[in-house]
Amino acid sequence: MQATGLPAGWEVRHSNSKNLPYYFNPLTKESKWEPPLDTDSETLKTYMGQYHTANLRTENAGAKDLSGQIRCAHLLVKHRDSRRPASWRQAQITRSKEDAYGIIQDYETRIKNGSTSLGDLATTESDCPSARKRGDLGFFGKGDMQKEFEEASFVLKPGEVSPIVETASGLHIIERLE
Repeated sequence: MQATGLPAGWEVRHSNSKNLPYYFNPLTKESKWEPPLDTDSETLKTYMGQYHTANLRTENAGAKDLSGQIRCAHLLVKHRDSRRPASWRQAQITRSKEDAYGIIQDYETRIKNGSTSLGDLATTESDCPSARKRGDLGFFGKGDMQKEFEEASFVLKPGEVSPIVETASGLHIIERLE
């Protein structure tokens, strides 16, 4: 294991097309969005939080037409029945949906009582690669996200935080940014 928590031969690289980190083994030329098996999840979480979390600023949209679009951040907790039960934090997620609910309910309480922000929690606890961007998913419009996620997002006003939302991907808390 190295300081990243990844198995020998693996390293963290940055995707220019998705603006997200990924895992690469230069010997085998294998690349993955989720960490390889035998990764030390806690060490990786610390490393990624220190070296691969973006300091976000609202980007100038330039000439892009954003009418009808909103910008949200989210915190995702996956479980073994999620569509893809793996994440940048864990190669294989084995927790039950009930355990995932307990975890995200704790996060919801902490966000709503003001002891932490969704962005701060997402950085280290979200199972989505957007964790590196404080959960920021960027701008999206109707039809771009899963139905349940979209419905919850579009009723929020900027600055509002949703209750827990369940999708095929897992359990989310969503914050409307713009």
